[in-house]
Amino acid sequence: MDVNELISLVANNGFPIAVAAYLLIRLEKQIASLSNSINKLNTITSAKLGVIIDNNDSNKVV
Repeated sequence: MDVNELISLVANNGFPIAVAAYLLIRLEKQIASLSNSINKLNTITSAKLGVIIDNNDSNKVV
């Protein structure tokens, strides 16, 4: 997203929509990273407890 597109977005749709779109685009990578970390933590915790979790269905404990 370059500056001209950002200015056009603000002019056409308003400041709140532009800020919300910017934050969603910017935080997408961090949300994916947090999700990956939670999955790893779940795997480590279940291994320490001796519980096997089926990765295909996260709600299913084997």
